[in-house]
Amino acid sequence: MALKWIKLVSTFGIFFLCFLTHFIYEWFPNTLFSIFFPVNESIWEHMKMLFTAVILYSIIDYLILRSFKQKTDNFLINVFITATTSIPIFLILYLPFYFLIGENMALNLIVLFITIVISQIISYYILKAKTYPNLNLISIIGIILVYIIFGILTYYPLTNDLFFDPSNEKYGINTYDV
Repeated sequence: MALKWIKLVSTFGIFFLCFLTHFIYEWFPNTLFSIFFPVNESIWEHMKMLFTAVILYSIIDYLILRSFKQKTDNFLINVFITATTSIPIFLILYLPFYFLIGENMALNLIVLFITIVISQIISYYILKAKTYPNLNLISIIGIILVYIIFGILTYYPLTNDLFFDPSNEKYGINTYDV
C-alpha cells in the first residue's frame, strides 16, 4: 500500500478515534484520564481530544507503515508535529465561524475533518523527508510537555472563551463557576 493510501486511511481512523476519545473521561472519570481526554465541552478540551486521537492512532499507523514496508525513520517527529499542529490548524479554521455563528455540530465535524486531512498531508511529507534521528527523542519530550500543559490547564484553566464550557457554564474540570 502506498503512503498516500495509508495517510488516507489514517485520516478516517483519527476522525473515528476523535468520537471515541470525546467520551472516555465521561465513561471513566479519573485524574489520569482528565489529562488525556476532554472533561467538558470547551473548545480547549476538544483540542485534547484531537491531540490524543492522533497520538493513539499513531500506534496503528506505525504498524500499518511497517507492514507495508514504508519508511518510519521520522515517525516520532511526524507524530509530534501532526498532533501539535492540529491544534492551531483547528483553532484557525474554527474560531472565526464559532464567534460569528456560534456552536454548530455540522461545522465542528467539517472543520475537524479538514484539520485531520491537513495534518495527514503534513504527515505524508514528514515521512517522505530525509531522516532526522535526533528529533525523535525531542518529539517524545515534546509530547510529554504538551500533556503536562493539558493537565495544568484542565485544573487551572484560563478564564476566557477558549476554556469556557457553555453547556455547564464553567471552566476546566467543572470546579470553577462563572
